[in-house]
Amino acid sequence: MTSPFSRYCLVAALLVLASPSTGAVEPVRHTVFSAGHRLAVWEKSPARPKAQILLLHGRTWSALPNFDLQVPGESLSFMDGLDELGYAVFALDARGYGGTPRDQSGWLTPDQAARDVAEVLRWMRRRQDSPETHLFGWSYGSMIAQLVVQRDSDLVSSVIFFGYPFDPVRHVPEADYPYPATAPSQPNTAKNAASDFITPGAISQAAIDAYILAALKTDPVRVDFKDLHQWAELSGSKVFIPSLLLQGEFDPLAPTEAQASFFSSIKHANKWWVVLPGGDHAALLETPRPRMLRVIDAFISGLN
Repeated sequence: MTSPFSRYCLVAALLVLASPSTGAVEPVRHTVFSAGHRLAVWEKSPARPKAQILLLHGRTWSALPNFDLQVPGESLSFMDGLDELGYAVFALDARGYGGTPRDQSGWLTPDQAARDVAEVLRWMRRRQDSPETHLFGWSYGSMIAQLVVQRDSDLVSSVIFFGYPFDPVRHVPEADYPYPATAPSQPNTAKNAASDFITPGAISQAAIDAYILAALKTDPVRVDFKDLHQWAELSGSKVFIPSLLLQGEFDPLAPTEAQASFFSSIKHANKWWVVLPGGDHAALLETPRPRMLRVIDAFISGLN
C-alpha cells in the first residue's frame, strides 16, 4: 500500500513536470515594513487596473496556497481570476506565514495583524497612479479585515467578508490564558490542509493534493494567536462602509444564523449578502469560484 507521504511526493513530481504547460505568471513579491518588521506582499496586476484589492488569508495557511493555487489543467488561482477581471491583486502573508518571518515572540495577536494590514493599505495608497482600494478577508482574515475597517475605514472603499467565522464564545475568552513567552512551533499536517474541503464533487482530488503540497511547503509550522479577547472589539455596528458578505452554502464555520445577525448589524446601506451554492469554507477554490468572482466584480463595479 502506498503511504500518504509517497503519494504526495508522486503528486509533487507530476506537478513539477506539468508546471511549464500551465502558463501561470509568478506573482511579484514586495516587502512592506510595519514597525520595522518585514511583511511579504504578493502582486498580480493587469496593465491598467480598474481598482486594487488586498487579500487576507485565514488562520492556518498563508496567501499563495489559498489565493494562487496552480493545478495543471485547472483554473483555481483567485489572484489570476481577479487579475483577468481587471483588478490589481495583492495578497499579504501575516507574521509567521509564508514569506513573512515570525517576530521575536512567535505570537500573533488580532491587534498586531490589523496594524500590519493598515500599513500595507497605506503602502498601496502611496503607490503612483493607485486606483481605489478594496479589502477582502477569508475566515480569520475577515475578522482582521473588520478590525481594520472599524478603526481606519478611510483606507478602503469597501470590505468583503468570506467565511466569516466570528463567534464571541470561541474567540473572546473571559480571561487571558497563561500564554508562554514564546509561541510553540507545532508542525502543520496534511490532514489539516485538507480539512476545509468537505463538499463532495466541489473540487478535484488532484487539486486537494496540490493544495496540501503547497500549504505544507509554504507553512510547515503552525502560527499561534494569543490575546483573543481583542476580538471583543468586533461589531457590525462599527462597520460604516460598503460591505459584501460571502457565505458558502455548506460552510460549518459560517452558519446562516450567525451570518444573518452580522449582516443585519452592518451600518451601511450598501451591503450585499450572497450565498454560494455548493460551496463550503474553501469555496474560492471550489466549483463556486467563478460565481464568487462575478459577484465581487459586480459589487465593486456597482459602487461607482
